Amino acid sequence: MAVPDYQSLMLPLLQFAAEKGTETSTNEAMEVLAKEMSLSDEDLKETLPSGIQSTFVNRVGWASTYMKKAGLLEATRRGFYQITDRGRDLLNKQPKTINAKLLKQYPEFLEFIRLKGTRDGNKTTEPKRTSDFLAVTPSEALESAYENLRDELAGELLGRLKKISPFFFERIVVELLVKMGYGGSRIDAGKAIGRCGDGGVDGIIKEDKLGLDVVYIQAKRWDNNPVGRPDVMQFAGALQAQRATKGIFITTSRFTDDARSYVSQIGSRIVLIDGEQLTNLMIEHDVGVSTVSLYPVKKVDSDYFEDSI
Repeated sequence: MAVPDYQSLMLPLLQFAAEKGTETSTNEAMEVLAKEMSLSDEDLKETLPSGIQSTFVNRVGWASTYMKKAGLLEATRRGFYQITDRGRDLLNKQPKTINAKLLKQYPEFLEFIRLKGTRDGNKTTEPKRTSDFLAVTPSEALESAYENLRDELAGELLGRLKKISPFFFERIVVELLVKMGYGGSRIDAGKAIGRCGDGGVDGIIKEDKLGLDVVYIQAKRWDNNPVGRPDVMQFAGALQAQRATKGIFITTSRFTDDARSYVSQIGSRIVLIDGEQLTNLMIEHDVGVSTVSLYPVKKVDSDYFEDSI
């Protein structure tokens, strides 16, 4: 099954804390809940979009955090907590589920939500769209917002690429490949690209800074028409004519399934980069984009407080 959302984890987490009786750790709770919910290894390996943290770890962590804010759990020491009398009272009522809506009956949780949702200095009202705020964990909301902004940027970037001149597009391809570690110096790469211009090849670039091998390039600045098998076959034929085995086919459009299938069947190593992958690489390597804002995500430095215990 898929990893449950953090609200679906609240009731089983509180029940486990009650059964445990004494303090429990987050790691112990996750191990037990994973077995109870029959989560597979693949489920447990699922990460947030950043790839830094496990989705399950993140959601169990926020489920416990929210229940602590509501007074159902209390922290005993770092990474450990236990159920409170309020938590036991709630379980005695045999709730079918525990979610953020239910937690809003507790004034401590309401205060937490009110402060969490008002960052403009006005703390007299609840945040707007509270349901949206509580739908996912803060970490997921932050990463989702980042992904949305990135997708919007990629779409705008692709639109720009489709409108520029073929010559400018080749310049962008050169700059991207150099930043990815190909082509040696920017000057070397500039001399290499556009050397051929016929036979299905647009340029040649060094594979590494020492020039131990070369990579042949085909770059097509197309709008919406997909690149099909005949175009890729022509490129592969050009590689064979040059006795080359490595090539990169870049387009602002997309490749047909038939074209991708052909590449997987031939001996030459040809990498197909479509418009979506191209813009993602440009964003990743800061080509044609600039940083507007940075929002560092911080956590408590436990070592800093170690001597105070």
